[in-house]
Formats: sequence, C-alpha cells, structure tokens
Amino acid sequence: MAKEFSWYKLEEGNLPLTEKDIQVLEVNGKKVCCTLFQGQLFAFAYKCPHAGGMMSNGFIDAVGNVVCPLHRYKFSLKNGYNSSGEGYYLKTYPIEKREDGMWLGMEKSGWFW
Repeated sequence: MAKEFSWYKLEEGNLPLTEKDIQVLEVNGKKVCCTLFQGQLFAFAYKCPHAGGMMSNGFIDAVGNVVCPLHRYKFSLKNGYNSSGEGYYLKTYPIEKREDGMWLGMEKSGWFW
C-alpha cells in the first residue's frame, strides 16, 4: 500500500542556503530539521531515535549522513538508514520542488477499523 502524504509549503526565508547547514523548521506544529547537501534539500527528524539528541546540533558528513551530536550515530539523509550500524532509523520527509516553492510531505495518519 502506497504511503499518503499531506503537503506543507515551506517558507523560503527559513530554508538553508549554505551546504551542510542544518535549519530547524516548524511544519504543521512539528519540529523538523532541513539541510542542503549537494544542491538538494533534505528533511529529517528533529531528535535522534537512539537517545533523543537534537539533530540540529549535529553535522553533515562528506558522504551525506547526518551525525548525531551525542553518540555520533550516522543516518543517511536520503532514507534515514543507520549507516554506522546500530540498527536505528531516523525519520525522513520527502521534499518536492514545485512552481510555487518547496513543499514537505508528512505521512497522513488515520484510524484503522
């Protein structure tokens, strides 16, 4: 079953302008991190799934991983895969460039009967 998303327009003035800069955005009442890597925008969870470290205080390494500031766990910007091997997964969010700007997708949540 395909994932369904609700899409939210991102404010241009809040987006990162410098490669590997991590910005915190508030989207639909939720804090999300956003970075620019190799000319592409990526969005990911504000907190590390391991110990809750603020990912905005981490850094982006040379191969496109966001590195948690607490224990140096590494997560792929593309899919949230834990590339340092601890088995955790960092939530990532799709970003689309549209005619009227950049949009971030959040999975729709619903009740299952």
